[in-house]
Amino acid sequence: MARRIDVTGAGGVRLAAWEFGDPPKTDPSKTDPPDRADPAGETSPAPEKRSPGVLLLHGLMGRASHWASTARWLSERYRAVALDQRGHGQSDKPPRAAFTRDAYVEDAEAALEQLGLAPTVLIGHAMGALTAWQLAARRPDLVRGVIICDMRASALGAASQREWGEWFEAWPVPFATLADVRKWFGEDDPWVERPNPARGEFYAEVMAESPDGWRPVFEPEQMLSSRETWVYDAHWEELTQVRCPALVVRGLDGELGRAEAQEMVRVLPRGEYAEVADAGHLVHYDQPEAWRAAIEPFLDGLDSQDDGNND
Repeated sequence: MARRIDVTGAGGVRLAAWEFGDPPKTDPSKTDPPDRADPAGETSPAPEKRSPGVLLLHGLMGRASHWASTARWLSERYRAVALDQRGHGQSDKPPRAAFTRDAYVEDAEAALEQLGLAPTVLIGHAMGALTAWQLAARRPDLVRGVIICDMRASALGAASQREWGEWFEAWPVPFATLADVRKWFGEDDPWVERPNPARGEFYAEVMAESPDGWRPVFEPEQMLSSRETWVYDAHWEELTQVRCPALVVRGLDGELGRAEAQEMVRVLPRGEYAEVADAGHLVHYDQPEAWRAAIEPFLDGLDSQDDGNND
């Protein structure tokens, strides 16, 4: 089960955050001795130390539930929270809200501060990964590590944005059933090179039933507006400003090529690299076990580093 916590984002937009695990989580191995003497000679209980926080940020058109498998696994050792970003999932979708890069980054910043997660590990997929490294560059005091999943740093350009607009127009909405959703996105979509059941399931999660059939829980126009704020620009300079450890993960059949991923690792001051075989763009959704195996050593290294700093 996930517990919903409402967060107030930039411009007052209401965001739905989902915590996996029973808060407050504490790590018994990191608590202080039970009693401490104050200067007056009296003793008081030592404060509990919460487990480190993790904030998970989905990609464009995604939702927090796409992180469920990862978040449940993480909740065994961290306070794991996944955020429905503005315009997505169960967060607000105000027609006049800002869908700028600053708005998304400020939302994530607000979530960290209001939920008391900082200093945190940010784990982002696609657009969520861009938000993660932009926030890490802007507020290093809030972030102790970043995991970047299948997001490019290069500019994608006007042709890419135009293709996305045409793709949205090609969706045969409304879908009569969820089975039709799974089939179209997993098999019939012109962007699908070979049958991909995981992709079909991914998009089935972002559909809601309406009187005439199944439609996306987001507004395609808001998705295009969100995307427009990053596709024309490269984001290499922001990577150079990420001072915490950062892991770049790609699926071998994803959108982030190996050469670009390795260049991102080179540009990051403390970059590391991992790849997941038999995975496309939806790395954590395609191959959840291999994804966990790819990021666990990085997380272990962060925790070891923190333990060493606390000695």
